[in-house]
Amino acid sequence: MNNALHRLNGFAFKKLLVMILLIAAVAVAVPMVVKQKKASDRTKALSNLKQIGAMLFEFDNKYGNFPDDETAVDVKKATGTDLVLSGTFSNDYFRQLLVSSAGVREEYFWCRTAQSPTKPDEDFSTPEKALAAGEVGYSYIMASQTQGQSSSGEPSRPVIVTPSYNFEPDWTFDPEPYQGMAIVLRLDNSATPMQIREHDKKLPAGPPIKTLGESADSAPWTTGMSQVLRAPQPRAGR
Repeated sequence: MNNALHRLNGFAFKKLLVMILLIAAVAVAVPMVVKQKKASDRTKALSNLKQIGAMLFEFDNKYGNFPDDETAVDVKKATGTDLVLSGTFSNDYFRQLLVSSAGVREEYFWCRTAQSPTKPDEDFSTPEKALAAGEVGYSYIMASQTQGQSSSGEPSRPVIVTPSYNFEPDWTFDPEPYQGMAIVLRLDNSATPMQIREHDKKLPAGPPIKTLGESADSAPWTTGMSQVLRAPQPRAGR
């Protein structure tokens, strides 16, 4: 009787030990999988950012500027499109790139963020479907409310950035999708990760300015400029 009880207790102990080891393995594996997923998402975001960069410079050669309110008129005349090509969001201006070159896909303007969790449907047959809310993950930086930048500007100026925090146009960025990093495309066509500050979710830019969107006499954004960050259009009910 005692031997049987001893064997039973031994079996139960081994079963408990196996369960503990399994739980420990899952506890170690899950963070690693999440980390790898975020690294993969960041690589995809960088890849698509370079695609946008190539489109911007091709667009600049053709229209003399990056997309803005004036080029929106020129693109409509050249393509006959009925899509919305300017407005409040980065989606609006990116549509100029979408329709002005052959072979461009909606996916090029997408990266995984809290507000753009799934890839676009590649249906841009109507104004309502083309780069719809939630299908764009990148913010677009203009020289002013109506004027875009150009390739002849200060090389270190940012022109595209992701991921904006809650898709707000206030130069704050979400540390969650890419392990505390934001990804920035500059006018020299370099695409680099930058560490997001924890306390205010902004990007440090170094002397003489404190953050990416600030101006100073010797900074990429010189005093008197009125740079504007166009965040992506958020999904309804976010």
